Amino acid sequence: MLKSKTFVKKTRSGGVMKVVREHYLRDDIWCGSEACTECKQESTVLQTDACIESSLCSYPHYLIPDTNVVLHQIDVLEDAVIRNVIILQTVLQEVRHRSAPVYKRLKDIIHEKEKHFYTFTNEHHRETFIEREPGETANDRNDRAIRVAAKWYSQHLKTSESDTDGLKVVLLTNDQGNKQKAEESGLLVYKFEEYIKSLTANPELVDHLALSNDNKNEITSSKVLFPEHLPLSRIQAGIKSGSFVQGTFRASRDNYLEATVFIQGEGEDSTEILIQGLQNLNRAVHQDVVAVQLLPRSQWVAPSSVVLQDEGAAKDDNVEEEEEEKALRISAAEAARKATGKVVGIIKRNWRPFCGMLNVSQIKESTRHLFTPADRRIPRIRIETRQATTLAGQRIMVSIDGWPKDSRYPNGHFVRSLGGAGEKDTEQEVLLLEHDVPHQAFSQAVLSFLPKMPWAITPEDMVRREDLRHLTVCSVDPPGCTDIDDALHCRELENGNLEVGVHIADVSHFIRPGNALDKEAANRGTTVYLCGKRIDMVPELLSSNLCSLRSNVERLAFSCIWEMNHEAEILKTRFTKSVINSKASLTYAEAQMRIDDTNKNDDITKSLRGLNKLAKILKRQRIEKGALTLSSLEVRFHMDSETHDPIDLQTKELMETNSMVEEFMLLANISVAQKIYDEFQECALLRKHPAPPPSNYDILLKAAKSKDVAIHTDTAKALADSLDGAKVDGFPYFNTLLRILATRCMMQAVYFCSGMDNDFHHYGLASPIYTHFTSPIRRYADIIAHRLLAVAIGADSTYPDLMDKHKQSALCNNLNYRHKMAQYAQRASVAFHTQLFFKSRGILNEEGFVLFVRKNAIIVLIPKFGLEGTVFFDSKDKVTPSIVFDEEGPALTVEQHTFRIFDKVKVTISLDASNIQHQKIRMALTDPVIPGVSVPVPDAEPQAKKPKLDR
Repeated sequence: MLKSKTFVKKTRSGGVMKVVREHYLRDDIWCGSEACTECKQESTVLQTDACIESSLCSYPHYLIPDTNVVLHQIDVLEDAVIRNVIILQTVLQEVRHRSAPVYKRLKDIIHEKEKHFYTFTNEHHRETFIEREPGETANDRNDRAIRVAAKWYSQHLKTSESDTDGLKVVLLTNDQGNKQKAEESGLLVYKFEEYIKSLTANPELVDHLALSNDNKNEITSSKVLFPEHLPLSRIQAGIKSGSFVQGTFRASRDNYLEATVFIQGEGEDSTEILIQGLQNLNRAVHQDVVAVQLLPRSQWVAPSSVVLQDEGAAKDDNVEEEEEEKALRISAAEAARKATGKVVGIIKRNWRPFCGMLNVSQIKESTRHLFTPADRRIPRIRIETRQATTLAGQRIMVSIDGWPKDSRYPNGHFVRSLGGAGEKDTEQEVLLLEHDVPHQAFSQAVLSFLPKMPWAITPEDMVRREDLRHLTVCSVDPPGCTDIDDALHCRELENGNLEVGVHIADVSHFIRPGNALDKEAANRGTTVYLCGKRIDMVPELLSSNLCSLRSNVERLAFSCIWEMNHEAEILKTRFTKSVINSKASLTYAEAQMRIDDTNKNDDITKSLRGLNKLAKILKRQRIEKGALTLSSLEVRFHMDSETHDPIDLQTKELMETNSMVEEFMLLANISVAQKIYDEFQECALLRKHPAPPPSNYDILLKAAKSKDVAIHTDTAKALADSLDGAKVDGFPYFNTLLRILATRCMMQAVYFCSGMDNDFHHYGLASPIYTHFTSPIRRYADIIAHRLLAVAIGADSTYPDLMDKHKQSALCNNLNYRHKMAQYAQRASVAFHTQLFFKSRGILNEEGFVLFVRKNAIIVLIPKFGLEGTVFFDSKDKVTPSIVFDEEGPALTVEQHTFRIFDKVKVTISLDASNIQHQKIRMALTDPVIPGVSVPVPDAEPQAKKPKLDR
């Protein structure tokens, strides 16, 4: 049967267009129930014995949730207890329009066989389709459609000849009006909360309930604490007229009463508006998109340098927080004041489930507790739970449901427990979740696109490839590396020149555009390396086996081959897909020993020596052009083989061979960047490193000046040269410290699409163009570079998204985000392992250098451990000494002693575990000795405690 749907829509020019859609109704849409004998269905989803222990429904029953139940209570629906649910097409479509994340979760549940969730296409069923009546809102029509379908189901199951044992259909809704109408038409209907509370065998489900509007009133006081949020229509009108601006809300880590709103301007421009005080923050949460109204200039303030954490007992809704707010408003000099505003409305909430810990309420028997998120930028959340005693001391996840204007904290509900706080696996899970690192196991859909084993190279694979299996190719990597992306060769040609090849794993041969494997890799963006754990971007079969260029096996590669003379000048460059057979997988140390051992003269060693000689020339040329050699201390943990705890910590040493591999990778990346840009000017994926604004260098210049060293920062070359010449007699470590500081002044390097930008320069490498090509196993950007290069040399076919600069640009944004988060996650992992290391060490006394000077503290770097920490001079439990801060220096005078950048100090290092959620390394001064400030030197630790290392 054919119906037609008619609706009108506005066109861009302001006209109105009538749209008529054909809508087919059918008689062969089955009910999906095992108990039914009428429907001619091949397979069924809903079980006959649909029993859940419920004090309300003692009979077997199917559940039909309405749209709002699905949107708000998805955490409960995901629970294994909830089975035999009918998801109507009306609900599925509405959920899809209103929340992509919930829609994805719902689809996942429907695919789980043991959950018995059945999708019923009620909008195309002759007996359940309804027309929208004149004057009826779309919402009311959908509610009616749900009621009609529920009615049809209950009658259909009754008339079914089989003995259905009183099988019934229960409609679940939170809408009072909908419930009333359903009852009037004789349907079995319950509010979602009352149904869940009736499941006597599963009381834990109640904790997962999101608060509905009825419950929210109970938790709050009658006093209105916050201004009302404006409706979206007012916000849009205000943004249009210019009285409001739209931006991303960024809460401060150090001060819960302060935030900035980041407003993206045209192109590269962006501005920030400062928000201070609870009323002005007006219930915005970190990363929300908000509407802000600027305050009059007379009310502008300066960012506060006070550190304020929202800690301790729950602040009562009617207790004024004026004391803390006063601390912010220290009269600031006119110049320091910033554009200040207040949040007038929320455009888009960016809430996710947050990790953290429960502060168990002091009131006995209370079910209301405060939850403190691990991320200091997120406010504390009030939740209801009956299992507080079990959850105390555990890391848990909580979702926010809403933030009424009369509640001091947002309301939320418990999602799940992650495990005991401080346990290694739990903390690793928290770290991955908080940095938004996708780390779930690869789905079957993704794994289905992997090649079938045993895998071998076929004649079809060889069609557009060169056979380079005869070349003496070898790889050089860190010890224990299984995802080997790159291999090298160097040989002398008959004409006396050298042929050098960089061979990169041909990952794009295995990952085809647009399939599930490709989408997953594009979403992950990068492999994340934590201490002792790796979260792969692609499944292990590829990363550690088929794409890993291991020795003595045939592997597909993408080769970049140059002909050079002995002065490392490039005479010819060519690119080709190839097959190689690596002759050796070496570590940096093994490769170095071969080069240095004069008795060795085999092909591999000769190849390495040739590469090393050319690399030194390439590096010299690069540095002459102005490339920077900066320094950052990387630490390496030695793990105990059984407990996997860190037993030793040392900074990584770099060898000549590290630099050798790096030079050829840089050269390959630059050569590929030039080639893909020449071929595809609009859609090449490139990487740039912007030059820092001059103000970034202030701290570096001041630091150097304090030791009478001049640093020039007009160009990268001037900076590189002055860093090379920066030396202080009797202070050999000075140059490294200066380079560490210079690293802090740099901007972040980013991926971009060539058609959307005109500044390609890479500041740190002093190269006019650059991309990433050499690590496709662990970076998705390199896979795109491979695809572009393959199309350019005719080795593979193109596809539409590859040539779409807008899609390419959106991809770059995700890759930049994932890379940044991976970096933060790696740092957090090192910090956690450092804490584990010091936990078993007691108190150590070490030498360090002052890196920065702050108003009330100095930041100290301990070279031995590559560790940074803060020595505070105004602790709560001690009398504060006289402190004078000189911003120009910068210098800090404590009592009679003045601290400047690069001063040598001695400090004690210990682990402060008083706040289990935010454990930190504490440092206290032992030298110079300042009465009332410094602490005594701890007794030397007994040597017996030190475990031996298997070197």
